[in-house]
Amino acid sequence: MTKTSDAAKPSKSRLVKPENTLKKKVGHGGFDAKVLESAQDMIENNTIDFKPIALEFSETLGETIAAAKDGTMKNEDIINNVMYPAMQLKAQGSLFHYPLITKISHILVDFLEDNPVADPDIIEIIEAYKKSITAVATLEIKDENGKVGLELCDALTGACDRYYKARAKA
Repeated sequence: MTKTSDAAKPSKSRLVKPENTLKKKVGHGGFDAKVLESAQDMIENNTIDFKPIALEFSETLGETIAAAKDGTMKNEDIINNVMYPAMQLKAQGSLFHYPLITKISHILVDFLEDNPVADPDIIEIIEAYKKSITAVATLEIKDENGKVGLELCDALTGACDRYYKARAKA
């Protein structure tokens, strides 16, 4: 008598493939090349003055720093109020021809994601970031790899590294 394996037995289960209603609504395929080309051209030839936008976000950061220092804002609220403008600056900097703003914003966002509670040292790092954003926007520094850009990034990264090292020893 031979024994049949489980794989050889007919299965009572059946494969159910649900209808993809979203795909039906949106359709198939990618983007039209002309649309992509037009969008890329719009980005490259953008003439919107980003300086006032960046300075407005910097002012928001200043208000949060002041509230943190006088004790009217605490911990997670501080981080949340800093993250929004920092993320906006990170996303929009390069789009508006300020890649240095994107670069230094990226450093701060990464740092704050690891540190959800704002202590006085974090407030100082946020303040240094705010001063950097203000300087870059005011002086219209657009070269992320120039001497000033590299020094700003190194200084902010160094401050974050020192924070981590101090916390590791504690």
